[in-house]
Amino acid sequence: MKIIYVHQYFKTPQEGGAIRSYYLAKGLVDNGFEVEMVTTHNEPSYRHVVIEGIKVHYLPVPYDNSMGFVKRVLAYMGFVRKAKRRIRKIKNADIVYATSTPLTVGLVALWAKKKLRLPYYFEVRDLWPTAPIEVGAVKGAIFKKWLYGLEAKIYRKAEKIIALSPGMRDWIKKVVPKKEVYMIPNMADCVFFNKEIKDPKLVDFYHASQPFVITYLGSIGMSNHLEFFLDIAQESKKQGLNINFKIVGTGSQVSRIKMLSYMKKLQNVEFFPHQNKEGVKDILNVTDATYVCFANLPVLATNSPNKLFDSLASGKLTIVNTPGWTKDLVENHQCGFYANPLDPTIFIEKVRPFLEQRELLELYKNNARTTAEKHYSRKLQIEKLVKIFNNEQRLKVSDSEVYILTA
Repeated sequence: MKIIYVHQYFKTPQEGGAIRSYYLAKGLVDNGFEVEMVTTHNEPSYRHVVIEGIKVHYLPVPYDNSMGFVKRVLAYMGFVRKAKRRIRKIKNADIVYATSTPLTVGLVALWAKKKLRLPYYFEVRDLWPTAPIEVGAVKGAIFKKWLYGLEAKIYRKAEKIIALSPGMRDWIKKVVPKKEVYMIPNMADCVFFNKEIKDPKLVDFYHASQPFVITYLGSIGMSNHLEFFLDIAQESKKQGLNINFKIVGTGSQVSRIKMLSYMKKLQNVEFFPHQNKEGVKDILNVTDATYVCFANLPVLATNSPNKLFDSLASGKLTIVNTPGWTKDLVENHQCGFYANPLDPTIFIEKVRPFLEQRELLELYKNNARTTAEKHYSRKLQIEKLVKIFNNEQRLKVSDSEVYILTA
């Protein structure tokens, strides 16, 4: 089977960021499928390369997280136009695998089904348009209505739908009750990451000599609302706790969050730029706990954040601030905790036992690694996708994860 994999923001481990598509595509290639990836880059011209057996088509569509709404929309639609032209040139394809975000990737899939008679699977990485609407990035009743209509049409026309979390799955089932919805969460790379003893050289390099380090890894945008992380750091400082807070990443809100940290005089907070996978591994080495941060919006509780799974694979105490499925995950497996972001004193109460009882911290760290291996390993997620393409009708259903819902 030849698969056209459409992902506007495909990344490799060397680039860092969200590399789910890299591993899924490579896993498909390793299992005998032919995969051509259609994506973008910020260079001025088209080029194609073969990466680990994946033929990658890089289309020249500039994009940056700091872009405003209009420029983002232009980038989305520019990709749609260029992707259509490129896909026309790909011969003997059997199916399209389109992954959002943005939702406009679905326009490419709809076009391929209508014009080229190619069926498509649609992977939902974030709930669009609900997420940008709740964040306030999308306004106007008519535009919202059109986007919701587009979402429903993309789901209806898809052969199969892949969701990244139970919350996403439940939302999709409300929109298209009769559709087959599979659940494949983001993956824990238990081969690359491991539970390690802190490296003294890395401790020195990352200024992590404090006995307890809490790290945020990921995008720094409106939906992440890192003000919550700063509130925790401020309360920690107020109560005299010897905790160092690190913020690692980039995004549209970096300058503002840095300014807020400066104005709050948070000497216990340090910023680092976006890291590739090796850099993430190094920073996790000196980290005791990670903090998964989102704005206090219902739709964001459905997210399946990449760095949560890096945290589990690295054997870190994993802290979340949304009351959705990730809360259930860390609590049920005793590998972290949930703290209401609106009250930073709750966070302090919950983290204090781990500061005072190192054996408790080690227990939770070991549980994190075990959870990653048993439930979210890269191998397991790839196997699920391969089964979907091989027309498996039903995957294992367990108490902790529902992999497939049938109509």
